[in-house]
Amino acid sequence: MSETGRMRIVVMGVSGAGKSTVALALAARLGGVYLDADDLHDDAARAKMAAGVPLTDEDRAPWLGRVGLAFTTAGEAGPVVIACSALRRRYRDLIRAEATEPIFFAALELDEATLARRMAARTDHFMPVALLASQLDTLEPLEADEWGVTVSTRDSVTEVVARIVEALPAQGTIEST
Repeated sequence: MSETGRMRIVVMGVSGAGKSTVALALAARLGGVYLDADDLHDDAARAKMAAGVPLTDEDRAPWLGRVGLAFTTAGEAGPVVIACSALRRRYRDLIRAEATEPIFFAALELDEATLARRMAARTDHFMPVALLASQLDTLEPLEADEWGVTVSTRDSVTEVVARIVEALPAQGTIEST
């Protein structure tokens, strides 16, 4: 792996998996920048999801491009960690296509009942519990040729972050994507 200062990481998974919490803690541990892909959605997409309507691939494409570009615009001096659903392989490919450096994906997984409880407990998020089933149906696990790791979020945030950090050097040198 190249120095952690150049790391580009997406913490991915369905809503309620803990993406924002884990990504924020990971960025802090690595001394990097944290970004939330939800902040890159346009108003129309946010309104659609808030109304319980799943986004189409056409809705997602410009947003995923903005996520990939965010790695470049976030600066050169340190790791950049973005919390983003990145549910399908083709979504991850769109992110990679816009980024100028390879991206490591940390996929978070958790059982549906716990995800639903977490989502129901949130009062400040636009994603309703009603869309959880749609997200789980859409989710495609990381494939063998994708640079990344899958981690359960049943454990503490500290333990989840430690597992991700341990996986970073285990991946070998940064590959061209």
